[in-house]
Amino acid sequence: MIHHHVDRYIQLHRALGKKFDAQEQALSQFAILASERAATIITVELILEWVREAATPNAARKRFGLARAFAEFLHGEDPRHEVPAAGLMGRGRRRRPAPYILMPDQITDIMAEALKVPGMAPISPLTYHHLFGLLASTGLRISEALSLRCDDLTDDGLVVRSGKFGKSRLVPLHASTRTALEQYLAVRREVRGASDDLLVLGHGHAPTKTRAHVVFVRIVRQLGYRNPTGPGPRLHDLRHTFAVRSLEACGNDPQAIQRHMLALSTYLGHAEVANTYWYLEATPVLLRTIASATEGAFVGGAA
Repeated sequence: MIHHHVDRYIQLHRALGKKFDAQEQALSQFAILASERAATIITVELILEWVREAATPNAARKRFGLARAFAEFLHGEDPRHEVPAAGLMGRGRRRRPAPYILMPDQITDIMAEALKVPGMAPISPLTYHHLFGLLASTGLRISEALSLRCDDLTDDGLVVRSGKFGKSRLVPLHASTRTALEQYLAVRREVRGASDDLLVLGHGHAPTKTRAHVVFVRIVRQLGYRNPTGPGPRLHDLRHTFAVRSLEACGNDPQAIQRHMLALSTYLGHAEVANTYWYLEATPVLLRTIASATEGAFVGGAA
């Protein structure tokens, strides 16, 4: 039984363009152990027994992470499968925080609230309004948006010259985004002594990343989207939301998602496509949709 689940799990990831060879070999060993124990349901005890057989602490952490992800996949289908607590193997490598995917009306509310941000100059609230809108509509990193210059807005889109790892790229713009930026620039031209920064405050320069984060967190707390001391939307989640909504637009066609993944990776400026795949793994609803579609193809013999 566990062998069958491993086959489905491997098939899912390969349908998304991953090789997954090392993971297949490892999970096959886990399935053998489950067969020896006559286990049809994954338990924490079974996972830990397999982990304890690893030769080194690092290998044990890798086994634990792989088995835990596999258990999460099965738990989504059958809650009898147990998922061990994330911290059982110690800290190890820091995991990326799960994204907070914003709804369209939440983004609209955030942008509207930004227009109420107090400032010494009228341009400041407009700047935060358009900054948050730009991040949500393009998926830019905050550092990339704040590094934009006025001449980076071209007929072909935004030229991002300060991308991560020093890479530059051209980001196409939706017509509505371009119109909004052009309207903003008409007001921005009235700022005396402004620098070449595209997005500026009253002093003529772009806000700092820290300031942009502070303003965003203050707004989402005011709107009730984030508790005063608890987790909630972060500024970077505007980028996460763009990526996930873009993938969701592909529907449940794994091949369409695979094609779109490569384009999205380039669009977002990722150094490796594996960084883009993280959006699937970090978004359970989307992953279950793809899993269902892949399961149908696998059962039907299309594998």
